[in-house]
Amino acid sequence: MTQQEGHAPADPQAAMIAAVAADPRYGELVARRARLGWWLSAIIFIAFVGYLALIAFDKALLGMPIGDGVTSIGIPVGLGLILLAIALTGLYVAYANRHHDAQMAAILKDHGA
Repeated sequence: MTQQEGHAPADPQAAMIAAVAADPRYGELVARRARLGWWLSAIIFIAFVGYLALIAFDKALLGMPIGDGVTSIGIPVGLGLILLAIALTGLYVAYANRHHDAQMAAILKDHGA
C-alpha cells in the first residue's frame, strides 16, 4: 500500500516534517523570520553603501583628524559599521531565541515531537 491510498508513510520523521511544513503557523513563522532577516540585511547594506559613498565622494571628511590626534574620522566610522553589524546580529539572535524558537517549539509539540 502507498501513501496515496491514505496510509501513513513508513518513515515517521518524514511524516512529521511533512505535517510541520503543511502547518500554516510554520509558513507564517518562516515568512516572519525571512522578513526580519531582509530588514536587518537592508540596514547593514545601506550603512555599508553609505560608508563606501563617503570614501568615494568625500575622502577629505573621513581623513580629517579627530582633535589634535592622528586618528581620522574614518576609523570610528568604520568601527561603528562593524559594531552595527555585531549589534544587528545580536538583535536577530535575541529576537529569534525569544520568539521564533518558542513558536517552533509549540508547532513541534502540536505535531507530537
